Amino acid sequence: MVKCDGGRLLRNLSVTPWQLRRAFAPAVLEAIRAEIAASERLHGGQVRFAVEGALPMAALLRGQTPRERALEVFSLLRVWDTEHNNGVLVYLLLAERDVEIVADRGIDARVSARDWQDICHGMEQAFHDGRYETGALEGIRALTRLLVLNYPAGAEGGTQLPDSPVLL
Repeated sequence: MVKCDGGRLLRNLSVTPWQLRRAFAPAVLEAIRAEIAASERLHGGQVRFAVEGALPMAALLRGQTPRERALEVFSLLRVWDTEHNNGVLVYLLLAERDVEIVADRGIDARVSARDWQDICHGMEQAFHDGRYETGALEGIRALTRLLVLNYPAGAEGGTQLPDSPVLL
């Protein structure tokens, strides 16, 4: 049974690897990496940033949502595999300009769903306008402010996850 509407299918099929690399060129990826590294010096969280151009056809046909895919990527990238359950994934599905934040239980218990959604919404607005670097960096900065307040730096054991963003 096909659960994907035609518009969604077309959006996902129309994003090419070239478009993904154009929106997130090496200089943009390096700026994101540097922002994450600076961020993690200020709070006790571990941040990962992943961008996927489009969902695979099988995922589209079974109606997988961006949130479901973000949960899957959270697991695939082992964001959950930190000593203090303090991983946070920022996931962007470029074809749909949809941002999802998935936080491990150590952080999620301290931050409201509304706070995460506010960050996602701000990033989505920038991405909708084609401002990928700005949206990513402003989103990471907003995430940093939230984590500084709710999950301050402590003895979490330093960097446990790579700071470099992932293109899927």
